This record gives sequence, structure tokens and C-alpha cells, in this order.
Amino acid sequence: MLNSTEIKSIVSSGEGYNAEFKERVPTNLKSVTEEVCAFANASGGVLLIGVDDKNTIKGVTIDNSKRSAIQNSIGEISPSLQCEFYIVEVEGKNVAVIEVPSGQNKPYVLSGAIYVRQGPNSQKLTTVEEMRNFFQQAEKIYFDEASCKEIDIKKHIPKANIDTFRFEAGLVNNTSDEQVFSNLKLISSNGHLKNGGVLFFAKEPEHFFEKAVIRCVAFDGLDKRYIIDDKIMGGTLFQQYQQSMIWLKSKLNVRYDIEGEGGKARKELWEIPEIVFKEAIINSLAHRDYYDKGGRITIELFNDRVEVTNPGGLVNSIAKNEFGKKSSSRNPLIFGLFERMRLVEQIGSGISRMRDLMKLEGLTPPEFNTDGMFTVTFRRPIEFERWVVRWVDNLSENRIEILKNIYLNPKISKRELESIIGLNGSAIDKNIDFLKDLGLLERKGNTKSGHWIIKYELP
Repeated sequence: MLNSTEIKSIVSSGEGYNAEFKERVPTNLKSVTEEVCAFANASGGVLLIGVDDKNTIKGVTIDNSKRSAIQNSIGEISPSLQCEFYIVEVEGKNVAVIEVPSGQNKPYVLSGAIYVRQGPNSQKLTTVEEMRNFFQQAEKIYFDEASCKEIDIKKHIPKANIDTFRFEAGLVNNTSDEQVFSNLKLISSNGHLKNGGVLFFAKEPEHFFEKAVIRCVAFDGLDKRYIIDDKIMGGTLFQQYQQSMIWLKSKLNVRYDIEGEGGKARKELWEIPEIVFKEAIINSLAHRDYYDKGGRITIELFNDRVEVTNPGGLVNSIAKNEFGKKSSSRNPLIFGLFERMRLVEQIGSGISRMRDLMKLEGLTPPEFNTDGMFTVTFRRPIEFERWVVRWVDNLSENRIEILKNIYLNPKISKRELESIIGLNGSAIDKNIDFLKDLGLLERKGNTKSGHWIIKYELP
């Protein structure tokens, strides 16, 4: 039970995720019950009656009939929810307090609807996507935790796939396969293999989940007009990852450094660091929305970039300002299996690692689009001197110098260009505008944190 000092502290802090104020008992008591329901579906909270939205204690009078009506209204929430409802005197005025716990039996429903707390407001869930995200956050219906009733473990799970996992995960051989599946919690309470287990161990998971594959497409040019290769990578999620990496290696420029005594060992140096693609593909497999039956992961290779796209934007539990700093998965079982294989980390470092590796190689930072689909774009390097020859007849010496310096430093500022090239700001702007109009130059982001992109095709 809160005392007057604690209530004054809540009032001074204002309404928020765990606090809601009402100046008086509303005629429509359902509005109170909706707030209670929303708190129960979140992390709990307190509703104060007798406080206005300017954080001023006004006081309220609640007789027995009103108290009974409020309690009866809260009683309409299903399943049953136990809340504390009491009156506290604060600064000589009565404030009604309804303390709502974070419910242990989510979701809580009022009149057939689910209400949740979003920041300082309560929201009624109206779309399938909103409800699905809520259930996932409430740990109710993760796709990878659901049972796959169509699969026969003895018939559809090859021993070789289990052995591959055991080797990559470093599991001891004296543990039976049945015990491994039990330890990994791959079997549901009804005895069926979970979807995550199917995707990791079945011979051909795409027979059960058609779109759970990776499509790899190579284009000739900067757009999608001319396809020169198009392959579907199926099999277990680990096999899809391996096949996609092999495909990328066959399409990208890879050189070799001789290492070791006698020059026998060779170190592969990809034009874009190999580990960058590893991070992007594993993240896609672990975090994609497998409920989206119309979408699949795609790896698209153009002359100037590589794009990796998977169904589903950011998980609702991650705000955009937390992107790259916090880890949360739509598929905790799949994520955990990849973690066992030492292919992911749970500290949300994959995004920052991609950024750091691209920066270390002097490449353009990866670009992320998290709306609807999740896409990461990697800009390919190019031999600038060979490329610019094609444009010599169209460009002045100053414009070539601008492009060259942007090629060497995509984050170069206009002031730095002024100093290096010896032109004033107005002249630099005119030349940049000309290059933009010609379709050779593009700016991504704002003046301080953005970068330049040269729009070119490989020779």
C-alpha cells in the first residue's frame, strides 16, 4: 500500500508507462478498467483518481456505490485479476489508488479485447501483427516453440544433421541424440518436435515451411532488370547459411595472401569482409518473422552493393534508439541453437561488429532499413581510377577530384573538400549538385553523421 509521500512522488513525476491519472471517477467506468487491463498486460502500474493531467492533486469523493461499481468493472477482466483499491489522504485531500500487478496469466482481456501499455498511453490491439507481437513478448506463441505435428522424427531427421550440430556445438558423444533433443527442449509437451527443431534438423524443412529458405539473386547493373543468377538455398538453417556464403564467395572478388612457412597456407581476403556476411545471414535466419508465409530471406547482389533482406522489421521490444545495442529475438529457440554453435552472441554486438569491420576496411558504413522488412546494404569497393576513365569526357578536373576524395573518405565534409581542392563553398556546392544531377553522387543521412555514395557500375 502506497503512503502519501510515495503518491506525491508519483504525481510529481507525471503520467508514464507505470502511472495513469484521472481527475474524477468517469461516467464510463470502462475507461478505468481498460487502463487496469493494460497495466496487467505490461509490467503493472498505479492508477490515481483525484489527480489531473497537470499533476495537481484535486481530491475525489468515492462512496460505497462508486467503489462497488469500480470493483465490479475490474471484475470483468478475464482471467481474474487481484488489484488493491484504497483511499489515501494527501495534502488534506483524498486520492483513490488502484495498484495493478504485472499479470502472471497474460493476456488479460476486457470485453473480448486486449489492452496494452505503450509508453504513457494504453492501446487496444486491433491488428493480427499487434496481437502476435504482444503474445511473443508475453512468451506465449513464439513460432519456433510451436509444435510441428506433421513431422516424424525417425523418418525426417537424418543422423548426419544431428552429428553436424553436435560437432559445431562441441557436445560430448556419450550423450544420446534423444537426450540432446530433451536437453535442448526441442520436444513439446505433446511429444511433437518444435518448429525450431524442424528448421535445424529436418532433411528438407522447406517441405513443412515453404518460405523458410534463402533466395540468392545476382543482377547485372544497379537495378533488378537483368538477372544473371538465381538460386534457392534450402535445407537446415545451418546448411542455408553455408550455401549462401559459398554463393557469395563465387560472385565477389576474393584475393589470397600467402601465409605460413613455405607459402602453403592462404588467407582469403573478400572485397567485403567475410564475417560481415556471416553476421548478416545468421541474424536474418535467427530474427526473421517465420509467420510471414509470403516472405523469405533474400540476398541480392548488384554491381555496386549487396542487400540482405528478411521478413519482419525490428522486434517491438527494441526501440529504434536501442538498435545495435540491445538483442531480442522473435525466435529464442532458434537463436539459442545458433548460440550453441557459436554463431551468434546475445549481447547485441552483431550490428556494431558489421559497422566496425566495414570502417576498418575503409568501406562505406552498412545501411539499415528496419521498416516492414529488415534490410542491410553493403556498398562494394571499386577501383576508382579504372572507373573514372569512363567519365573523363563529361567531368572537369575539379569534379573528378571531388569524386576521388569522396571515394577515399565517404564521410568527408564540404569544408574539407574546399580545403583540399581549393574552391570556395559555393563552387563546391555547384559541382556536387552537377554530380548529383548526373546520377553519380548521392547523400545519405544528415550533414554531421551522414555519408556520400558514389553511384557507379563495376567496369
